[in-house]
Amino acid sequence: MQTHFGLMLVALVAAAAGWAVTPTSAEIARAHEWSAARFGGRKGATADPPFSFTYDGHPSAEFLKTWNVKRSERKLDSARTERVATYSDPATGLVVTCHAIEYRDFPTVEWTLRFKNTGATDTPILSDIRPLDTTFTGGEFKLHYHTGDNCTADSYAPHVEVMGPNAVKQVASAGGRPTTGGYPYFNVEMPAGGVIVVISWGGQWSAEFQRDGAKTLRVRAGQELTHFTLHPGEDVGSPLAVLQFYDGDWIRSQNIWRRWMIAHNLPRPGGKLPSPFRYGCDGDFFPGLMTNEEGEKQFINRFCEEGLTPDTWDVDAGWYPCDPRIGWPQVGTWAPEPKRYPNGLKAVSDHLHSKGIKLILWFEPERVFAGTWLARNHPEWIYGGAEGGLLKLGVLECRKWITDRVDNLITTQGVDIYRQDFNIAPLDYWRANDAEDRQGITEIRHVEAYYAFWDDLRRRHPNLLIDTCASGGRRNNLETLRRSVPILRSDYVSEPIGNQGHTYGLSMWVPFYGTGQYLTDAYKIRSCMAPIFGLGTDVRKEGNDWDLARQMVKEWRWLTGIMLGDFYPLTPYSLEKNAWIAWEFDLPEKGEGVALAFRRDDCAEESLVLRPQGLDPMATYLVEYKDTGKSEKMTGKRLADDGVTVTVPDRPGSTIVSYRRIR
Repeated sequence: MQTHFGLMLVALVAAAAGWAVTPTSAEIARAHEWSAARFGGRKGATADPPFSFTYDGHPSAEFLKTWNVKRSERKLDSARTERVATYSDPATGLVVTCHAIEYRDFPTVEWTLRFKNTGATDTPILSDIRPLDTTFTGGEFKLHYHTGDNCTADSYAPHVEVMGPNAVKQVASAGGRPTTGGYPYFNVEMPAGGVIVVISWGGQWSAEFQRDGAKTLRVRAGQELTHFTLHPGEDVGSPLAVLQFYDGDWIRSQNIWRRWMIAHNLPRPGGKLPSPFRYGCDGDFFPGLMTNEEGEKQFINRFCEEGLTPDTWDVDAGWYPCDPRIGWPQVGTWAPEPKRYPNGLKAVSDHLHSKGIKLILWFEPERVFAGTWLARNHPEWIYGGAEGGLLKLGVLECRKWITDRVDNLITTQGVDIYRQDFNIAPLDYWRANDAEDRQGITEIRHVEAYYAFWDDLRRRHPNLLIDTCASGGRRNNLETLRRSVPILRSDYVSEPIGNQGHTYGLSMWVPFYGTGQYLTDAYKIRSCMAPIFGLGTDVRKEGNDWDLARQMVKEWRWLTGIMLGDFYPLTPYSLEKNAWIAWEFDLPEKGEGVALAFRRDDCAEESLVLRPQGLDPMATYLVEYKDTGKSEKMTGKRLADDGVTVTVPDRPGSTIVSYRRIR
């Protein structure tokens, strides 16, 4: 009896301390109950579906219950169950299918819609499609949300807003790229827990959080503009909606989300999770990114000679024919430039492979520049014609051509990682192409084709890793991250304070991402350390601090063993120069973790107390101060309550504290 009570006490203390980040059976059961009530299965549903749309001027809530409905469910695998509800309009032949998936190891439910015209004539107008339209009851609400990537210091900045009675919060992406401006990941905190709310769409989305005067919050989200008829036989899809339910602390819920991202979303080339890796690149040191075979090999060899052999090498923009007066933006001729790469890129990949290094090759297939091969030979495939613009990826013949072309280059040039950039805001092109009764269709076709393009490449190359690079981090919606990883989380690189903020904000949602830094000093390099990390310098110049580079790479290698663990902010978020900022990565299963702290340029306080989270209060930890070599033993409770004091005499400066459970 005493033993049983002791175990219960440990569990209660652990939950209070926040180190029990495994989803509870109660949380998972609540997600399943919510899913069953709204999507049903063979037993039907008991609540209104969590989506809405307008059809022929009438809201779906008025008529959907009168349509024919069929429901089914099936077990997809050991962790997932699919629920399908199909609604059919006997009058017009419109069929709406909701595909929902509930997870048995996480308190997570997701779903998407498809609309198909099975009739012989055009449908009435479909509009205001919101795959997510539901309410939550909780009394008080705090909305946690983030800024998207705008290539600025405040990209991924976290925000919290109290949703008092009658409050309304509207968020949207900008320009058609899904993580520009707004960020489609939200956490609705309530007094006794909450729910994570995510909308995933590869184009322009919007979301609205509306509090009534009582205890209810309504959430609506989807593609921003839909107003179209469907032709006979035509069908379209919707954004993906995801809910994750939780009890207790909202930071704990973010770590459950991180674990779900790794368990069920992170791509697995060759059936394996990708490991953290370091990349190198010489492109930034050549005017206009006009790289060449000789320069690539020179840089590669020099890094290897210094004992800094990277895991991968990025041949960045500019490897194709470019007018030197224009440079790398002149995309649309997808072949190696013969003068700068007389032996093709295969000569570079062979050189890399001989040293155990993989090749990353940069592409930007969706943007076409005037005068390039595509603009000259297929202006009908371009919104903008021969003058250049956005590729009509939604045209099947066009998508087939670009898929075959990229596939051929991957095969013949020895490409290991396919990097796709997207330096164009597509929304105006999409909307200008739509008739009054077809608004949103061009966007849908492009988004669906973009996913299909990548899926085709992955089928043809099962070991291929895809890097999503849309002006940095402008396209990191969930469905993109299921197919790719963001090697460069933002084009706002190098500046340390902004990059500290990027790590702080992005780590709450995306566990596997990258950035880079030039070989400068430890403070700046640590500010950019991530699971994927690039460290570059111009090897042609004298005075490179190769000892520092080796030290930093060794430190990064050590950190990669922990950075995919749970994440905890240890200070408030700030971009001010007079502040400290610190965070922690924790592996509770291994009983180890690390805290990184940064004292900025104008910060007067040279010491900071860090209180690590996620610890077992009854365990003993060995705490090591990496920059001083000192260590001490502390209980988890003392670490969490009293914390450890770190001192950084330099402004700016940084320090690292690690801990590991010893008993």
